[in-house]
Amino acid sequence: MTADSRLVVLGFDSLEQARAAWALGRRLRRRRRLDVVDGALVWRDDAGQITIHRLASPPRTAALGGAACGGVLGTLFFAPLIGLGLGAGLGALISRLLGPGVDEAQIRRVAGHLQPGRAAVFALVRRSGEEAVDEVVAALRPHRPRVIMSTLPASRERHLAEALGRRAAPA
Repeated sequence: MTADSRLVVLGFDSLEQARAAWALGRRLRRRRRLDVVDGALVWRDDAGQITIHRLASPPRTAALGGAACGGVLGTLFFAPLIGLGLGAGLGALISRLLGPGVDEAQIRRVAGHLQPGRAAVFALVRRSGEEAVDEVVAALRPHRPRVIMSTLPASRERHLAEALGRRAAPA
């Protein structure tokens, strides 16, 4: 996580509510109203099975993109394996400089505490306009998400929880 990004984890009483929030985030991201760097949708089904659905992970995306570019350049110069390796390494280096996404261990820790039938949405947001924040809060309010955790300052986390109609979950 970079210094200019904030992690917000919202808990939902059902997978359907979390999916609606996930879809909203994806729409705002496509319209460039919300800069979501990384995210995950996590749920525990009624049988207790945990499922994690991630946005394309920045380190993985950069490494794969670098490998593809390196492979193409390597093919042009008759050294595809060297190009592939160098490209993947360069992609990984770039992703390291840009900062990692949501920590996998953190996702699994929160997922382990979900009750059957419940879900959570992780959003690592770099920046967003004030209108986008208002739009997200207004769209989420009917689903009554609970702020499970965030890297927001305490006063902003309380304000978000109140705007969503719930108190923040105790730490």
